[in-house]
Amino acid sequence: MSNPDLRDFYDRYIAALNARDFDVMDTFIHDEVTLNGKPATREDILAVQREEAGAVPDLHWELTNLIIDGDRLGAQLVNTGTPAKTFVGVEPTGASFEVVEYAVYQVIDGRFKHMAAIHDAEAVARQLSA
Repeated sequence: MSNPDLRDFYDRYIAALNARDFDVMDTFIHDEVTLNGKPATREDILAVQREEAGAVPDLHWELTNLIIDGDRLGAQLVNTGTPAKTFVGVEPTGASFEVVEYAVYQVIDGRFKHMAAIHDAEAVARQLSA
């Protein structure tokens, strides 16, 4: 994929996450991947995404920066939401959170093959407990 194609690909991926359109994830994620350096499957990733969306129904990912280098993507996102269920170990209180996420991907044959992401879960917990 060229850089404009990867930008469109990633924009469509984030739009699908925000729409909770998990049925289209096979167009974005290989059956077998590495997630944070460990072997995983698309179903493993979908389980996490569905769990997060279930706990935080209004969870929203906003892309703030995207770097494309060949078949690799580096993304900075702002994640926001108000948990309705326990999230990062904190019972729901009506409090919302905002946290920056950094994610790195490798796209092979038009889908994510390697995925890694980090965010400050302790900062989320502090915001939800305040």
